[in-house]
Amino acid sequence: MMYKVQVRFLFHSDIKIKIPESYDDSVFDRLFGILENVNEKYNSYAENSYIDKINKNSGHFVKVNDETIRILNKIIHLSKIIGGEYDITIMPLIRLWGFYKQAPILPSFDKIKKAKRLVDYKKIIIDKKKKRVKIEKNQEIITGSFIKAYAIEKMVQEMKKIGIKDAIVNAGGSSIIAINEWGIITENPEEEREILRNEKGMPIKITQNQYAGNDEYNDLFEIKIKNKSFSTSNQKNTYLLINNEKYGHIISPKTGFPSQNKQVGIITKSAFFGDIISTGMYNQTPEKFYEIMGKLSEEMEISGFLINKAGKIFYFNMEEYFCGK
Repeated sequence: MMYKVQVRFLFHSDIKIKIPESYDDSVFDRLFGILENVNEKYNSYAENSYIDKINKNSGHFVKVNDETIRILNKIIHLSKIIGGEYDITIMPLIRLWGFYKQAPILPSFDKIKKAKRLVDYKKIIIDKKKKRVKIEKNQEIITGSFIKAYAIEKMVQEMKKIGIKDAIVNAGGSSIIAINEWGIITENPEEEREILRNEKGMPIKITQNQYAGNDEYNDLFEIKIKNKSFSTSNQKNTYLLINNEKYGHIISPKTGFPSQNKQVGIITKSAFFGDIISTGMYNQTPEKFYEIMGKLSEEMEISGFLINKAGKIFYFNMEEYFCGK
């Protein structure tokens, strides 16, 4: 089958849509329009979005629509399962660490402790009957960890209504949805390092040895997914450099410090859920990763992997997707 592709920049990412060439180009406008609508209504960075209004009126109830309530309820439910390592009120810590500053400095323990007091998703009050939401005074919700995936998931629902049965959507490499079966290359978060593989060719560790192979790209592996999503979190390109030390953008709500893990990948039917889970799993130990993935598997079909600080790779129900290197 022949395909056509369009790429547009939304949610701070290149959103790439690949559909059969038989469809008119006007379909792209219709699909990207859905993303723009989600951005306008629910992105915390969008002026006068529902989330922006909640943030600007912290300490007071704000009128919202049903969809805002559904989004927040699902996020809170997953946050409980993940055990506090995913929290959409983490913005005070992100600001403290200097992700919006030209010259960030290492924050003091006292400042981290103070900012952590504002980080607690349990303080989000949802009044479903009156369709209103309130966060505590000076709290701030950030949607960056889920809004892109939520948007492309809504868009894929529209694609299916149109009748598209074979397509792929790639939102910046971190959120991918496949309609039908597609292969996906999973990048090595430390591409300059050699990968140790088992007898089946499956990566088991990113070593400290310099990569000396012949392949141009030192990727982890290829997976194949069918009518599912793949979400990944790493800090390869998004970090602060403070005193020549790298600090990644995924901060633990519990410790107030950036996680030291290297990468997480999650396969689910819902990209929205997958992006939330991949962010929350990024802050976990291997033991907690397995424990929480087990709990999540009671509610949904889920697979994934975690690469810890030492480069060791831990898999959860990934075998059926693995294609090799």
